[in-house]
This record gives sequence, structure tokens and C-alpha cells, in this order.
Amino acid sequence: MAKNEKKKKSTFQKITMVIVWLMLIITVGAVVLSSLVPFM
Repeated sequence: MAKNEKKKKSTFQKITMVIVWLMLIITVGAVVLSSLVPFM
């Protein structure tokens, strides 16, 4: 992690970003759903 050269994102980094975004979306979705359920 010492070298911080500019280079194209590796496949692993892309997969990590996708997983992070999916987790964020799922978390937000779960919070929204749990807050909406009482009103249904």
C-alpha cells in the first residue's frame, strides 16, 4: 500500500467496488422497507 501509482483498476478492485455498492444499496433498501412496513 506504500506505492500509490496511478494505474487502471484491477479486476479485484472492480469486484470489491461492486460488492460495496451492492451492500450499500441492500442496507438502504432494508432500512426503507423496515420503515415502510408499519404503514402497509
